[in-house]
Amino acid sequence: MNEETSKTQRSIIGRVVSDKADKTRTVVVERRVRHPLYGKFIRRSTRLYVHDESNESRTGDTVRIRECRPLSRMKRFALVEVLGRAPA
Repeated sequence: MNEETSKTQRSIIGRVVSDKADKTRTVVVERRVRHPLYGKFIRRSTRLYVHDESNESRTGDTVRIRECRPLSRMKRFALVEVLGRAPA
C-alpha cells in the first residue's frame, strides 16, 4: 500500500477571494464556533493559500481543496475541483 493513499487528507470547501498570483489562490474558509460563555454562534474565517496548477478558479468561486505537502512557504493546500462559479 502506498503511503500517500494510506493517509486521510482533509477536504475543505471555501471561497476564492484572490486570484492575482500565478497558480496560487487565496481561499477563505468560514466556520461557526460557539462562544464559550454566552453560547452565541460566531463566524470565524481562515485564509489559506491554495495551489491551482491550471489557473482554473476565479475570484468568488466556491472550491474544494485538500491538504498536501508544503509547496512553498505559505501553500499547504491544492485545488481539487471548482464547485460553483461566481456570477460574471
